[in-house]
Amino acid sequence: MNTNNREILQIALPSIVSNITVPLLGLIDVTIVGHLGAASYIGAIAVGGMLFNIIYWIFGFLRMGTSGMTAQAYGQQDDAEMMRLLTRSSGVGLFIALVLILLQYPIEQIAFTFIETTPEVQRLASTYFRICIWGAPAVLGLYSFSGWFIGMQNSRYPMFIAITQNIVNILVSLVLVYGFEMKIEGVAIGTLVAQYAGFFMAVSLWLHRYKAIRCHAEWRSLMDKQAMYRFFQVNRDIFLRTFCLVAVTVFFTSAGAAQGEVILAVNTLLMQLFTLFSYIMDGFAYAGEALAGKHIGANNRIGLQQMVRQLFVWGIGLSLAFTLMYGIGGEGFLKLLTNEETVITASSTYFYWVLAIPLAGFAAFLYDGIFIGATATHLMLRAMAVASAAFFLIYFGCREAMGNHALWLAFISYLALRGIMQGYWGRKIIHP
Repeated sequence: MNTNNREILQIALPSIVSNITVPLLGLIDVTIVGHLGAASYIGAIAVGGMLFNIIYWIFGFLRMGTSGMTAQAYGQQDDAEMMRLLTRSSGVGLFIALVLILLQYPIEQIAFTFIETTPEVQRLASTYFRICIWGAPAVLGLYSFSGWFIGMQNSRYPMFIAITQNIVNILVSLVLVYGFEMKIEGVAIGTLVAQYAGFFMAVSLWLHRYKAIRCHAEWRSLMDKQAMYRFFQVNRDIFLRTFCLVAVTVFFTSAGAAQGEVILAVNTLLMQLFTLFSYIMDGFAYAGEALAGKHIGANNRIGLQQMVRQLFVWGIGLSLAFTLMYGIGGEGFLKLLTNEETVITASSTYFYWVLAIPLAGFAAFLYDGIFIGATATHLMLRAMAVASAAFFLIYFGCREAMGNHALWLAFISYLALRGIMQGYWGRKIIHP
C-alpha cells in the first residue's frame, strides 16, 4: 500500500466508525423510551432530538473550521499556532454554549411555535430539552477538540470518544430509567452525562498525548483581532453553507410530507440509503481535510495533487460499489426498515433515483473536505449557493409535471452541481 493510501485510510476508517456511532446516541434513547408504554415518549425524543440536531448542525463550523486551519499549522510545524487554534475555537464554542443556555426559554418557545405536536409530546419534549441544553458546553467543546484532533492527523481519538459516549449513554440511561424509574428525565440525563463524559475524555487525551505543545496554550490569543477575523471569516462561510444545507434538507422533507403520508414514508426510507452513503464518504472527506491542510501548510503542491488523485480513486470505487450494492440489495434493505407493503411498492417507482446518488454525490463530499483543509470556504459556499438555487428552481419548475420525481431530480442535480462547481473552482487550489 502506497503512502497516500495509508494516510487516507488512517484518517478515513476511524472517522467512518465515529460517523456510524453518532446516530446510535439517538437510537439508544428511542429504543429505551420505546419500552415505556406510551407513544408520546417516542414522539418527545424524536422532536427533542431533531431540535438539537438543527441547533448543533448550525454550529458545526467549530469542528470544520478548526480542522482545516489546524491541519495547515500542522503542515507548517507551527506548535504555537496549533494551540492558539484550539484555544480560540474552544473559547468561541464556550461563548456560544453560554448564550444557548441563557436563551433556552425563547429558543424553546420559538421551536414549538413551528413544531406541531400534541400537548403531551410537547410537555415531554420540553422536559428533555431543558435537561439536555445544559450539555451545550460539552457538545460544542467536543466539536472544537474533534476538529483539532483531525487537523493533527489523529482521527482515532474522536472514534474512541464516540464509542465511549455510547457506552456511557446506554449504562446511565438504563440505570436511571429501569433502576430509578425516571422515564424521560432518565433518558435526558443519560444523554447529558454521555456528552460530558466525551468532553472530559477529549481533554484527558489531549493532556496525555500533546504534552510537548501544551505550553503554547494561552487565552490571550482570543484577543488577537487579525487571527479572530480570519477564524470568523472561514467559519462564517461554513455557517452560511450549512444554512443552505439545512434549508435543502428540511424542504425536501416538508415537500414530501405535503404529498401525503405514503410519499413522506417513501422519501424518508430512501433517504436512509443516502445517509448510509454519506457516513462513508464523510470519512474520506475528513481525510481530505486533514491531508489537504497538511500539504498546503507544508507548501507541498505535488503531495496535495497526488493525495487528491488517490482520494478520487477511492471516491469513484466506493460510488460504483454502493451503486451495485443498492441495485442488488436495496429492496431487501428497505424491507428491513419497514413491513408496510404499500410503502415498499411505492418506493420502487422512485428507486432509480437512489441508484444515481453515489456517482452524482461523491465529488461534493470529497471537495468539501479538500476545501475545508485549504480554508477555501468561500468557494465551498459559492458552490453550495449555486446548487441550492438550482434545487429550488428545478423543483418548482418541474413539480406540476413530475410530482415527487421533481423532488428527487432536484436533489440529485443539487448533489452533482456541488461537485461540478467545486471541481471547476478548485483547480486554482490544486493546480495553481
